Amino acid sequence: MDPGQSEADGPEDLEDEEGPTAPPIEMLDNVRGYEGTVAGGGGNYISPPVHPSDKKERAQPQLEWRIPSITEEAAREALTQFSAAHCCYSSSPARDMVFRDLTPFNMYRYRLETFIESRLTEWTHEPFRGQPVDSIACGSPPLPWDVVVEIPPMFQDSIKKVPVPHTAAVKRCHKCKGRGKYRCSHCSGKGKLKCLSCGSRGIVHGNKRCIQCGGRGMKRTNNVFEQVADQKIGLPVTLFSEVTGQNVFADESYQVYTIVGFPDPLIDQISQRGVQEHQEKFGRSACILQQRQTIELIPVTKVYFQWKGQEHSYFVYGTENNVYAPDYPSKCHCTIL
Repeated sequence: MDPGQSEADGPEDLEDEEGPTAPPIEMLDNVRGYEGTVAGGGGNYISPPVHPSDKKERAQPQLEWRIPSITEEAAREALTQFSAAHCCYSSSPARDMVFRDLTPFNMYRYRLETFIESRLTEWTHEPFRGQPVDSIACGSPPLPWDVVVEIPPMFQDSIKKVPVPHTAAVKRCHKCKGRGKYRCSHCSGKGKLKCLSCGSRGIVHGNKRCIQCGGRGMKRTNNVFEQVADQKIGLPVTLFSEVTGQNVFADESYQVYTIVGFPDPLIDQISQRGVQEHQEKFGRSACILQQRQTIELIPVTKVYFQWKGQEHSYFVYGTENNVYAPDYPSKCHCTIL
């Protein structure tokens, strides 16, 4: 029926309850490549096309990075600030200690970022007010992954919704059944509501139809795999989340290679685990747009000192010179009243 035609509205129409908020499945068109797409949210995720990959391991340059241990002055200042931040810690060890040794360690943090795009499809609807309808008569609808979309800023989460070309159609409003009105389910029929779904402008005369089209949602997310190569030196790796280091390696590509031949072999293992995990997790369910892997050298120094004839030690770590001293030698016992 032509969208401009109207139907007579009788008194009995006022008794009809409000229709469903989404079109029933039998109202939806069958579009090639969008089979099973439903309406009303909870769209179907579409797997991207599978392309053969020639990605393989690639040896990295044999490099060695070492950061010298901090100075005694910096080590003393770090412990002084550490004791000042604890009300029950005396400043005497930091002031009067005698240094025995400062041992540096190379601790590395590996980070893999995988920027992916996932696409889902669902039917949506809006009021028809005589606007042009981009129906299948205008051309064949593109497949979900063939719709050209502007390349987004890399490694930044975003969500975008766009209509699929040539999938629109004019349908009878599913909510008021084409009458332009319905009995209010909230007021038990004591009052009337105009059909908001199809844009009716009154309870007797109004637009009787909705325009239905296929919509596609694109979700771009940056997924991170991060791990510190734990050398088991007595410093909990959980503390490294609080500090920064020095970037010594960066690699960015559509799909990165696993790292091979790094000075710390733990990084090779961690890289292989991270790349494999992201490939298995996102390789088939989403489209990988870009990957980036970095290695960060976190400076760590173990400080050995003597205070009041006893041997002690603590760690200074990160470019912030944080201190880890679980056995700080001079603590008072406070009582809270």
